[in-house]
Amino acid sequence: MPELLPDRQGALAAGGVETHEAREVHWEYFGRGEKEPIALLNGLAMHCKAWYGILPRLLPQHDVVLYDYLGQGESSAPDEPVLVPELAEHLVAVLDLLEVPKVHAVGVSYGGFVALELARLHQERLHTLTLSGVLLSHEELFEMYEALSLRFYRGGPEAFELYTHYMYEKIFGEAFVRRAKADLERMREKFHDRYEARVHALIRFTEAQDPLFAALDANMPGYRAIATPTLLLPGADDRAIPAAVQKKILDVLPDARWEPIADSGHVVYLEQPDVFFPKLLAFTRAKATAF
Repeated sequence: MPELLPDRQGALAAGGVETHEAREVHWEYFGRGEKEPIALLNGLAMHCKAWYGILPRLLPQHDVVLYDYLGQGESSAPDEPVLVPELAEHLVAVLDLLEVPKVHAVGVSYGGFVALELARLHQERLHTLTLSGVLLSHEELFEMYEALSLRFYRGGPEAFELYTHYMYEKIFGEAFVRRAKADLERMREKFHDRYEARVHALIRFTEAQDPLFAALDANMPGYRAIATPTLLLPGADDRAIPAAVQKKILDVLPDARWEPIADSGHVVYLEQPDVFFPKLLAFTRAKATAF
C-alpha cells in the first residue's frame, strides 16, 4: 500500500499568551475539496498520524481534516495554559484557511470536549457531530481520575513511566486487550517516547478541564441549544468514562442518537472499527439521527 500523505498541510499561527516561543498549529487536509470533509479531533495523547490507519475507511466518502492541538505532534508545545474553547477555535481558523464552510466533527475522548465546544460556539460550521468517550456532567470519579493523572504527570520520569502502563490498562476493554496483547507494549513505548519530553503538555491539557467544568453550569444553555444532529458511540465497557455517564448527554442535546458498542472500552474507533465506522458513515450520509 502506498504511503498515505496529505494533499495539503501547513502551520497556522495561533494567538494567545505572549511568550518568546512560537505558537503554531499543524494541520493536514486529505482530499481535493470535492467531498464533505470530516474533522477528526484528537484524544489527549494522540496526534494527526494516529488517524492514518483508519483514513482508507473514510476517504471514499469524505475529505478529512486533521490538526494537532498545541502540545501535540507537529504543533508547538509551549509550557503555558491552554483552554478547550481555544483548541476548538483553532479548528475554525483552519477551516477558514481552507475555505471549508462546514464539516462533520468527530470527537473521541478529549477530542469530544473540543467537539462540544466547537458545537456550542460554532454549530453553523457543522453538518453533524459524533462523540465517543466524553461527558457533559459533574462526576466525582472523573475528577478523581483527573487528579490521579496529574500526580503521575508531575511525579517525575519514574511516575510517568508507571502512568504509561496504568493508562493502557485503564482505557482498553478486555476483548481488545486479548486480541492486541502482543502490540500493547509497542503502543505504550510510542506514547512514552512521544511525551517523555512533553509531559508539560499532558499537564496543560488536563488542567484545561478545570475551567471547562467550572463553566459547565453557566454554559449549559449553550449546550442545550446545539441543534446539530449528534451520534453518541460509547464503548459499553468503558471504565474511564462509563457508558451510563456518557448517556447523560442525551438529557442535554436535543437531537442525539445513542448507539453503544459492545466489547469495547474507551477507544471505540480503535477497538471496534468494523462497527464504529459503518455507523459513522451511515450517519454522515444521512446528516440526521434517523438513519
